[in-house]
Amino acid sequence: MTSPSTLPAQAGQEIAPLLSLRGVNKHFGAVHVLQQVDFDAYAGQVTALVGDNGAGKSTLIKGIAGIYGFDSGEYTFDGDPVTVTSPRHANDLGIEVVYQDLALCDNLDIVHNLFLGREIKKNGLLDEATMERRATETLDGLSVRTVKSIRQQVASLSGGQRQTVAIARSVIWNSKVVILDEPTAALGVAQTEQVLKLVRRLADKGLAVVLISHNLNDVFEVADNISVLYLGRMAAQVRAGDVTRNQVVELITSGRAGTLGMQPEAELTSAGVPDVAVPVSDPGAEATS
Repeated sequence: MTSPSTLPAQAGQEIAPLLSLRGVNKHFGAVHVLQQVDFDAYAGQVTALVGDNGAGKSTLIKGIAGIYGFDSGEYTFDGDPVTVTSPRHANDLGIEVVYQDLALCDNLDIVHNLFLGREIKKNGLLDEATMERRATETLDGLSVRTVKSIRQQVASLSGGQRQTVAIARSVIWNSKVVILDEPTAALGVAQTEQVLKLVRRLADKGLAVVLISHNLNDVFEVADNISVLYLGRMAAQVRAGDVTRNQVVELITSGRAGTLGMQPEAELTSAGVPDVAVPVSDPGAEATS
């Protein structure tokens, strides 16, 4: 039976994850939202994080990003154990999160959104030339061709273009891990394809990409690995090419698909047992958790 916490070797070689969690737990009062969760993200690969509403996806990501502190467990980044104490600390490590609301300012142009809160200054003034140059280099490096001018106001952009700007902002600071929360949720077919190509390019540039999505078509189009959360537990971490959509659906809904997934003794069978995860969203979690 495949371990829920271990991905098989690729091409006969073990690949060390860039970001690794082992046995992490998180409580909100009496609710045990994350239970002994293992999770890995690999440089140059897209890892899809999937699960039903309330499975714990938002809590896991917010713990990685330093918004919540894990109650226990090991957090390793680039081979070193770390304790991420704040979002700024996560940013300093090279971890960036693009949340579903994108956090863009409609009244600012693309350049100022890319550097929002991290503006480059020279002699006490905004260094517009340097910010323009870096913005152009970043968009060119991601092969973005849909934006006419980096001085366009964000309010004038389409949904796909806005998502592109948010993703570009996450990589302009030489990030190593980019976490994308439902990046195609509100997009049409053409815009979804545009964003998915950008997600793939991020991985091809060597970043570890974590894609949170309910859309299995998107997952199977771009993901190298799939991690499935079930009621606060990691049901399985598998290669996308080793499973079918039906198996992933079974893992999402029951924690097991045949011999794949959680051991029978690890299943949640009694609501009266202490520390049982229940399908509720954590405080402040997105509706997509």
